[in-house]
This record gives sequence, C-alpha cells and structure tokens, in this order.
Amino acid sequence: MTPLANVSADYALDALAGFAAANADRVLPVRGGVVRATASPPAQVAIVTGGGSGHFPAFAGWVGTGFAHGAACGNVFASPSTAQILSVARAADNGGGVLFAPINYAGDILNFGAAAERLRGDDVDVRLVPITDDIASGGAGEHETRRGIAGSFVVLKVAGAAAERGDTLAEVARIASDANAATRTLGVAFSGCTLPGAQSPLFDVPRGRVAIGLGIHGEPGLSEVPLGTADDVADLVVDRLFAERSPIPGGAVAVVVNGLGSTKYDELFIVFSRVRVRLESEGMRLVAPAVGEYVTSLDMAGLSVSLTYLDDELESLWRAPADAAAFTRGVTQARPARGLAASTAPAAVDVGSASEASR
Repeated sequence: MTPLANVSADYALDALAGFAAANADRVLPVRGGVVRATASPPAQVAIVTGGGSGHFPAFAGWVGTGFAHGAACGNVFASPSTAQILSVARAADNGGGVLFAPINYAGDILNFGAAAERLRGDDVDVRLVPITDDIASGGAGEHETRRGIAGSFVVLKVAGAAAERGDTLAEVARIASDANAATRTLGVAFSGCTLPGAQSPLFDVPRGRVAIGLGIHGEPGLSEVPLGTADDVADLVVDRLFAERSPIPGGAVAVVVNGLGSTKYDELFIVFSRVRVRLESEGMRLVAPAVGEYVTSLDMAGLSVSLTYLDDELESLWRAPADAAAFTRGVTQARPARGLAASTAPAAVDVGSASEASR
C-alpha cells in the first residue's frame, strides 16, 4: 500500500516539494519540476528528462552535476504536460542547446516532442532521444518502439557526463543514442503497486509466482512462472537478456540491478551476486556496477536487471563523476548557486493532473 499521504490528489506535489526542500543544495524547484541548484558553464548542453511521479529517484533524483540538468515531473504515473516540460527546459538551458531524453511512453514522447517544437520556434536547438531499453515490450527488431525503464539511468548518466566534458549537442545526442542502443533491461514483479488513496493494487501476482516483463505502470508482461530461488530469478533474467544480445568475451558491461519499490536491498545484492557470476563466466568485465533503487513503481515488489555493453567512450563516461541527490560517484567540481528569475522559480511546483490517457 501507499498509506502516507495527506490528500491523495496532492501526493506528487507534496512529495516533490519535500524532495526539493531536502535537497536544496542540488535542486531548485521551478514550474513543472526541478533544475540544478548550481550554475552550469555557459553554453553547456542541458540534459532534460522527466515522466510521471511514483518512480523516485527517477526522475528528479537524477538532477545534478554530471547527470541531468532538469526533470519535468508529472502526476503519479502521468506524463508531464508540454507546459511543464517547456518551463523546466527554459530554466535548465545554458545556451548550448537542450537534449530531451524521456523514457518511451506515448504521452511523454507526445509532450516532449511538442515542447521541442516550441523551443525550436524560439531558436533553441533541441534534440529528442527516447530511451527504449525494455526487451519485454517489443521484439529484437523493434528496439525503437520499446518502453523505457531502468536502463534510462545509464543512458542519462552517460549523456550527462558527455555534456559535462563540453561536448556539443550533436555529440551528446549521438552518445545518448549509442548508450540506448547498447542497453537492454528486463524486469520481474512479485506483487503489484497501489496508487495513493487506492484500496487495492493496480494488478496482482499470485503468491509463489513471478511476472516476467511487467511494466512499471502495470503494463502486461510476457508470462508468469513459479517463483524459485534468488539464483533462479537471476538466471531467468540473464538468460533472456543474453538471448536478446549475446555476451561478448572480454567486453565491458555496466550492470544495474534495480529494485522496484518494495524489494529489500539484501535481496538485490543476492541477485547481483548471481548476475556477476553469470557475466564473468562469459568472460565479461563488470564496470562500476550499480545495485539499488533507480526507477521504482511506488510499492511494487520486484526488480530489473540492465546490461549496457560499453565501448571505450561509454565506459569512460559511465565512470565519470556525478553528484545528484540520488546518485554520487567520484568528486565533481564545486560550483556556485545559480539564480533564476522569479517567473521561473516559484515556491509551488505544479505537477499537473493524472489521466488514464497519459498513464
């Protein structure tokens, strides 16, 4: 359940306001979401992502030096509006162009696309790179139509590092596309999630079963199978990821084991141990693995495993320092606080309203 709310309709608004207040050294609230609280170098490409609330730390938790510059935050499981995205993008823009990198859901792509057209009309250079890592949502030849899930964490981290080193917008967009093409994710769920104020979950998984490929909003998965041991679950996921893209002996791989909301960290570490054995048995070299919660689904019990096959450039960018509210790596350069006009930095954060069409 999701019992801790004041007014259910204000859940996303209240959560985002609290997040921004708790992380005032890293994020600044603006209409529709948050941007970096620190100043970025002039003409640095701005990375803007976003999506529905209920997936923390995605997406606001990824805003910070070496990662994203801004995140547009919709209501629970609802796409941010075009107006929200525009507000965040304008506040994040450093004069070097804007890369929109949302996960691939119809409402998000529609609204980010409309915002991109509006910005281009204002002579802002914008590129749109949807993230499409979920192998359960399309066949091997349908990579561009797939949903985006926890692999977005890797894609945005790499893109943010490219922007941080001073790459042009075209280069950052190319790197984000390369990282997306190199990333595959599969998730499994053991129970459903419950919307704030609801008395029952969006879906159920029978006790003792595991749902393979279920989406982070409860979208139908591929199948249900009996729930075995942690190693059984790890093998199931890795086998399907390898069937999608064969392991490369001697190759480097970024691994993300992601909890979906109610799965304990202890369990994630146990699963990672088996994933590591499987990858190393194929001769692969794990680079800076990440185990924790990166893209959740309220109180869903489950996990996902993401593999990003790294070339030298992607490996360097994946290892690069970052300092966001929900993720830090290495040491980033200290920067002064930024200032925004009052029109772009109100006290209240408008996250819009949910709708079945946008979920």
